[in-house]
Amino acid sequence: MAEQVKSKQRVADHGEVFTNEREVNAMLDMVKQETERLDSRFLEPACGDGNFLAEILRRKLAVVKQRYGKNPRDWEKYAFVAVGSIYGVELLPDNAADCRKRLLSIVEEAWRRAIKTDGDPRFMGAISYVLARNILNGDALTMLDAEDNPIIFSEWSLVTGDKVKRRDFRLDEMLEGNVKQNESLSLFGDIADNGDVSPRSEWEYDEETQAFIPKPITEYPLTSFYEVMNGE
Repeated sequence: MAEQVKSKQRVADHGEVFTNEREVNAMLDMVKQETERLDSRFLEPACGDGNFLAEILRRKLAVVKQRYGKNPRDWEKYAFVAVGSIYGVELLPDNAADCRKRLLSIVEEAWRRAIKTDGDPRFMGAISYVLARNILNGDALTMLDAEDNPIIFSEWSLVTGDKVKRRDFRLDEMLEGNVKQNESLSLFGDIADNGDVSPRSEWEYDEETQAFIPKPITEYPLTSFYEVMNGE
């Protein structure tokens, strides 16, 4: 695992101190069942270069190997589900890039061990695309990305066979979600310091959760998980 401190200057400027491996595993062991559930979603709001997310991914991929290691197509499908369940926001762009590379290398190493010569050549491209959508350079406090736009994450849902559904949501709306039926929502959007208004998505009442939840800002047609990078 990487050093806890990259430089004293980064600590002074950003308070950047990485969690060591022992603490990472101790904290994740508190939610062990969730770390081993392939579709259980995790969001790390200050993910650094991925200490927590890397360990979550390793645990999920160990489950994929145990359950689907004898079937290359199933291994790829459920490894995709595992990767699609992991999200991170990181303020420093070099850390965000390092996190994506780190997670990608973990998947590639596991893929080559599990699949050997029977893998689909599109698989790693799809994983790289998902990580580019799921690990973002931005500020989790303001919920804005590096271009000062609302952070938008993609939800990846396995539907049938190798088909997945992608839906994009604003992070701020998702965290504001589950507003009770008798509570009010902002109808006019977010007002910036300069007076500009960022319109909100529509909301709908969900009978199952008995709460209002935001509708996705974009929905994409069903597509093979191997082809998600071609969906835009």
